[in-house]
Amino acid sequence: MIIHIHARGIDPNEAVAEALSRPVSVHEGLTDHTVVAHWPGLDAFTLDDEERIWTSADWAEHLDDPIWQHPFAASPQGDRRAIWHANVRLHPDDRQLTGPEWSEISHRIARSAGIQRPGDEHGCRWIAVQAQPGRLDLLANLIRSDGTWTTQPDRLNPALLAAESRRIETELGLISPQSGGPDPQQAARFTQRARPPADVADVADVADATTQLAGLLRQLADENTGPLSTVRGLVEHAAHRLDRIPHSYGPDGAHQLELIARRLYGIQQDLDATAAALPIPTPSPSARPSPPSTRATPAPAPAGARRAR
Repeated sequence: MIIHIHARGIDPNEAVAEALSRPVSVHEGLTDHTVVAHWPGLDAFTLDDEERIWTSADWAEHLDDPIWQHPFAASPQGDRRAIWHANVRLHPDDRQLTGPEWSEISHRIARSAGIQRPGDEHGCRWIAVQAQPGRLDLLANLIRSDGTWTTQPDRLNPALLAAESRRIETELGLISPQSGGPDPQQAARFTQRARPPADVADVADVADATTQLAGLLRQLADENTGPLSTVRGLVEHAAHRLDRIPHSYGPDGAHQLELIARRLYGIQQDLDATAAALPIPTPSPSARPSPPSTRATPAPAPAGARRAR
């Protein structure tokens, strides 16, 4: 694992967009497959909108609120750059982590960085985003809910985060950089796979890249944790609710959504078949997608954040 601390900023939209690797949107709802952890105080914001799905723009606004709520809060240096952003990158040869594992890493890094302190009722707002393969982004506002500025991240000791990373790697069986820190060549491998030379057909590199792509396709198609499964569940839930509306457009709309759910199921099958057809040794198969029901049923409520951002 390699941890990179970004320069503090004033715009959470930029940090959220970088974490997602796409622009912030008022239409894109983020489930707990993407926002894998958050500050404990967020639960107080979910009571009135339990059925609402938070968009990426909602999350950015949530992180931005303390800046406007406490206009006189400033860092010890007198600046207002309250948005703190760090990302964690796994080694490209590491296994795929589960949602609970990403959540555990998030909380441990947040505690090591001083963003979260057990029992602190006025802590920072922070979220953890896992939207890119092998990468976790932690975003926080350093202005606490009591209007004071968190000073510990300003005194952040990289050695503390490095030590915590080594403990996490040992406990989760992850690949660790060489002792003493990776050399530039090794660091580059953590951020980007080495590409085969244009004039040499490196069979090992090709097989390695194919393995990665197959894993990505299986992750997309996975029935338990894949994003397409989450989208399909939300579509089926919407179809179920439309079907109960006592107007002519209700059942018609529900039928159209059911057809969309079936197309999503077909895409899952196609992705899984494509991954299986790649000429590489396949790891243990992930759960295959189950066919959508004839009449859609409600999707299970995502655990954790504001009902699913």
